Formats: sequence, structure tokens, C-alpha cells
Amino acid sequence: MSMTMTQKILAAHASLESVKAGQLIKCRLDAVMGNDITTAVAIDELKKTGADKVFDTDKVYVVLDHFTPNKDVKAAEQCKKCRNFASDYNIKNFFDVGEVGIEHALIPEKGLVVPGDAMIGADSHTCTYGALGAFSTGIGSTDMAVGMVTGEAWFKVPSAIKFTLTGTLPPFVSGKDVILHIIGMIGVSGALYKSMEFCGDGVASLSMDDRFTIANMAIEAGAKNGIFPVDEKTVEYVRSRTDKPFKVYEADEDAEYDEEYNIDLSSVKPTVAFPHLPENAKTIDEAMDLNIAIDQVVIGSCTNGRISDMRIAAEILKGRKVKKGVRTIIIPATQEIFLECMEKGYTKIFIEAGAAFSTPTCGPCLGGHMGILAEGERCVSTTNRNFVGRMGHVKSEVYLASPAVAAASAVMGTLYDPSKL
Repeated sequence: MSMTMTQKILAAHASLESVKAGQLIKCRLDAVMGNDITTAVAIDELKKTGADKVFDTDKVYVVLDHFTPNKDVKAAEQCKKCRNFASDYNIKNFFDVGEVGIEHALIPEKGLVVPGDAMIGADSHTCTYGALGAFSTGIGSTDMAVGMVTGEAWFKVPSAIKFTLTGTLPPFVSGKDVILHIIGMIGVSGALYKSMEFCGDGVASLSMDDRFTIANMAIEAGAKNGIFPVDEKTVEYVRSRTDKPFKVYEADEDAEYDEEYNIDLSSVKPTVAFPHLPENAKTIDEAMDLNIAIDQVVIGSCTNGRISDMRIAAEILKGRKVKKGVRTIIIPATQEIFLECMEKGYTKIFIEAGAAFSTPTCGPCLGGHMGILAEGERCVSTTNRNFVGRMGHVKSEVYLASPAVAAASAVMGTLYDPSKL
């Protein structure tokens, strides 16, 4: 039976020769992950099982990133519960303030996921690791608890949508623009419980950071996961971080897809998702015509807090000032990226431009802290969601964009094309 890339990984982890869309299977897991919010809930569920240990102390990852450094007493109590759990259950891969990073940037950086893995995480953007040719998907805290105890999870095998990429991206266009363009085409339910599988000659032209960003937002199209083929860039990235063995899976040539799309990367323009859904995509020229004044810019998150994102923001902000009245918050996704920003001089550029530079945290993305919006305020953000009230007041607005567009908008005070600065 022909299978997609995702189906092959799931079949292998279910010890089956083949699987088909819609089939219910039980898979062994290579990793189970949670953050400070979801792990705190999962701990309570785990204790109900009576288990006094996890299935593998090396394969449970706990990352305290959402409300850290602790924003209030409730956040502090949640993190304390996670710290105690990590100590009591001997969790080897536990990341706290000072060595933490935003989970979906930190886990690949630490070499904790490799091609061919099957991984679950109690956070919807766990699909990020599909950039490495792994099957990864978000689950709830109860499934996290069961996964931590058993090392297994049940799945319904997803069908797939094939995206064939050709060409190369123009200047100032990145993976963020590609995924916003795609979600604009198919909608936030366009890939509901399906695998978004990317292929084609154009994949080779995408950086690993571009691929992480695209896979990260597969969930914003409703997908079960997003996944890229493993090529030389993937192997180089993985081998620079770990010597763990891995297996490469490829889709069969005659694999079945529900739909197929061809995307010429050279035709993609800087794209902005208007409130209040990621599917409300407009090209930057359309956005500029509306002359929308903004109050805040956030550059960071699990979607766009990597070093290439910091680099393009620094290139645009160098020698410029953010517009008076536009609060600009820049958050590197990990300590390693924070340090690299310092070493390359990006931090100095950001501060001289009038931006705030923060320790790694998810903070503003989910309206947690470090950038809450008041009534009527507008924010251009490199994050992944712009639902009603996502970053603060229900009458605030979030415009999703790439780091290049966000930085240019910070300078001009309105949505702006970085190529026109």
C-alpha cells in the first residue's frame, strides 16, 4: 500500500507494515513534551494513574517558557510544581530560567528531535518539528500524562495535502510569508486533521529557519502536522547538534493526497494576516494602501524568534529609530540566540533603535505578559495567532507578519514594505 511521509513514520512506530487514512493506531513515542502551563495540569493527571515514574527520563521534556520569568503568583506556583515534578521524577531534559528557551526553538536547538521521530507535545505548535522530517503534533495535558507514563499514544492516521514548492524567495520574503500565503489560500480549516506535506525543488532553497516557521503554523490551517523531506540542510542541522541515530522516510511516488497545490516561491510577496484570523491574508502593498497606524511591534516567538529573524530585524533597524509611540519588543527564542545577538552586535542595534530586548519567553504571544495590548491598540507581531483578545484586550488588534515587515513597520508606524525603506 502506498503511503505519505507521515503515514510511513506512523506505521513504523505502530509496528505495522502499512497504515491508511482514518485508521486508529497506537504508536510508541520518541518524546513527550510540555511547558509550564500544560505540564502543571498533566502532573495532576499523571498522579491519578498512581505511576511513580515516567516511561523514560530522557524522553520527557519540560520547558518553562510561557509565563516565565514568573509573571505573578499563579505562574510561580505552576513553575514550582513543574520543578518539584522534574526533581521527583528525575526528568533529565528540564529547562528553567537561565537555560530556557521558547520550547519549539529550544528542542531542535538541543538536538532533542531528529528525522523520523514520533513526538507529542502539550502545545499546539509542536508541529514545528516536521521541519526536520519528524512526525510531531500537539495534544492535551491528559494525553501528555498518559504519554509520560506509557510512552505511547493513539492516533487517527491523517490523510494529506501535497504542496509542491518551486523557485526561490525574493529579497525580504521568508517562510512566514509563505505560510501566511498558504493559509490565505486554503483557510484556517483548509487542512483540518490532515498532514501538510511539502516537497519540490523549492524546498532546497528554504533555510531551516524558514521550514521551522512553515511547519510551526501548519496548525493554523487546522493541520495535524506539517512535514518536510530530509535533505542535506536537514542533516547538517541535526548533525551539528546531536549524534543520535535517525531514519529518513520518504513518501511513495504514488501516495494519495486529498489535494495538491503548486507554489512558485518567487511569486510570493510579503504577506500580512489581518485581524482576527490567520487566513485574512493581504499582500504588503494591499496593507500599505490602508495606512493602518500601529501602537506596538513584537518580533519573536516560536514562529519567528530564531537568529535569522534577529538578523533581518537588525539589518532593517540599523541606523534607524522606531517611530515615537511604537513600542517595539524583540525577544530572541533561546539563550543561545540571545548570546549570538550580543556577539553579532544586534542587541546594540535594537537598543539604539529604541526597542526593548527581552529574555526568552512566550509572554506577549498569548497575552501573558511582556506586551499586553490595551483597548483599541494595534500590534504588528511575528507570532502565530491573531484571534480576538489574543494579545490583550478583546478590542485590540493583532496583525501577523514576518520580522522584516514588523521591523519596517516599527520604523514607519504603519504596516510597511521593508523593500521600500
